[in-house]
Amino acid sequence: GILSNSTYPYEFLMDNMLIQNNLIKAAHELDIPKFIFLGSSCIYPKMAPQPLKEEYLLTSSLEETNQWYAIAKISGVKLIEALREQYNRDYVSLMPTNLYGPGDNYDVVNGHVIPSLIHKFYMAKEKGEDVTIWGSGNPLREFIFSEDVAKLTELLYDNYTDGVPVILSTGDEISIKDVVLLIIYVKVSL
Repeated sequence: GILSNSTYPYEFLMDNMLIQNNLIKAAHELDIPKFIFLGSSCIYPKMAPQPLKEEYLLTSSLEETNQWYAIAKISGVKLIEALREQYNRDYVSLMPTNLYGPGDNYDVVNGHVIPSLIHKFYMAKEKGEDVTIWGSGNPLREFIFSEDVAKLTELLYDNYTDGVPVILSTGDEISIKDVVLLIIYVKVSL
C-alpha cells in the first residue's frame, strides 16, 4: 500500500531487489530455459498517457508514493533485458496492474486497496463505527483478479517469447469512490 511504501522505502527497495535478483540469478545459473518475471504497472511514469503502453517505461518521473517499489521492479525488468541480450535467455517480464484475490493483504494501513477497504468496512460493522476513506475518491485505478493473472502468466509462458515487457491489464479503470460503493453494495446485498 501507499503508506507502507512511503514509510519503509529502504525495505521496499532492498527486499524486492534481493528477492527478484536472487530468483533471476538462480534461474540463469541453473540454466532454466524459460523464466517469467512479474513486475508491476507502477513502474510506468506518473503522468503516462492512458491506457499504458509498454514503451512508456522510463519516459518520465515515477509516482513518488511508490517509487521505491517501482525502482526495484524496473531493475528486475532491466535484468531480464540484460540476460536476453547477453545470454539469449527466453526470459520475459510481465507487468500486472493492481491485483486482488485470495490470500491478499487485508491490513487496513499497509494492505492493498480492495482488501484493506473490505477489512475497514468489516471492522466498522463489527464495532458499529463509521468508515473513513483516505483522499477524494477520484483517482482512477485498474484492478485485475490474481487468478486471471495466473492464467495469463501460464498462457504467456507457453506462447510468448518476445523481449518486450507485457502489461497485464483489463483496460478498465474505476475510481476509488466507485470501488468503495461496490464494496458497500456487495456487503449490503449479501
